[in-house]
Amino acid sequence: MPIASSSSPSRAIPRSGIRTLMDLALRDPAAVHLEIGEPDAVLPHHVVDAVARAASRGETGYCSSIGLAELRAAGAERIAKRSGARVDADAVVVTHGAMHGLAMVMSAILGPGDEILLPDPTFPNWAMSAHACGAVPTTYLARASDGFVPRVADVEAAITPRTRAIVVCSPNNPTGAVYPAATVEALVELARRHDLWMLSDECYEAITFGTPHVSPAAYDTDGRVLVFHSMSKTYAMTGWRVGLVALPRPELVDLVGQIAEATVSCPSTVGQHAALAALEGSQEWVHDAVESYWDRRDAAAELLTSRGLRFSEPDGAFYLMVDVGTTETEAFARRLLARRHVAVAPGSTFGVGADGMVRVSLAASRSALLDGLTHLADEVRTASGSGLRAAAAR
Repeated sequence: MPIASSSSPSRAIPRSGIRTLMDLALRDPAAVHLEIGEPDAVLPHHVVDAVARAASRGETGYCSSIGLAELRAAGAERIAKRSGARVDADAVVVTHGAMHGLAMVMSAILGPGDEILLPDPTFPNWAMSAHACGAVPTTYLARASDGFVPRVADVEAAITPRTRAIVVCSPNNPTGAVYPAATVEALVELARRHDLWMLSDECYEAITFGTPHVSPAAYDTDGRVLVFHSMSKTYAMTGWRVGLVALPRPELVDLVGQIAEATVSCPSTVGQHAALAALEGSQEWVHDAVESYWDRRDAAAELLTSRGLRFSEPDGAFYLMVDVGTTETEAFARRLLARRHVAVAPGSTFGVGADGMVRVSLAASRSALLDGLTHLADEVRTASGSGLRAAAAR
């Protein structure tokens, strides 16, 4: 008996190259982990204490499929404050991490054969979620020469009669690009003109380095922009699995709630108490974490420049795209791990726009980051044989 029907959409889901390298690196106790966005910040006591108090009160059971009312209210307040848009608590759904939210919304708005436009370079999980619901992921290019900020004309050229939605991600994973306000506004207008849903992945909205984050929700006038937030990156709560989705149409809230009931019953109650404490408590530790990522970015840029490597310096998130001088980036990443015990994410998993590059996470400790980049530069030199490419493109 076959495991899955030959017509099951799950058969089309590709494996993420990020997770492939992570799985390999987990077998190496000496590995320096620069392949995954795992913040190294430690949760403050007020978050952990709030969870312990909730548990001692017995608040660990089921809740509404769309989340605790108090967390939905706190989430609405944060999203409204960060986006400049009006967001009501009734419009917010708590999800089992942002990717669960994205997957549920795709299932709600897309049917078999519908197309969804993704940026290239792309976070591979978006395409995985699209495949899972039978939709067709297509891409629009964001060029390295433009700092990985997409040209609106390129996005429009990629729209077809089957396109139903577009994903926008700023600050961007994997590139760290932060889209300027004019680009964001033009993309929202483009979605309006072609009657598309816009899924705005804002998991890194708090992590910027001098360039402000601008949410598409600020320009939404007809309820087509759906905003996705995560507690994972801003608050270093990856394992707690809590995300927030702002859905401006009540019927969409109801539909996503039904999908949540069918897939996870409800988000983790314990995780939600942690998220509520993080949102309502002091934000000083978030500020300190962002300053630390900024420092690591600058230190990484200095090291890469001194070694003659080309790279794209990010304005947000906590990733660097580094040119390693070969289009065989998966082979390079495997070789780097085997020879020098450093794990990075191959550009091939992010699409043609990341050709010849690897993604490096700045969320590792400063010492681990610089040590890993030193070994990466050594491997590039060894692989190139005749020396490295010209000075860094910054």
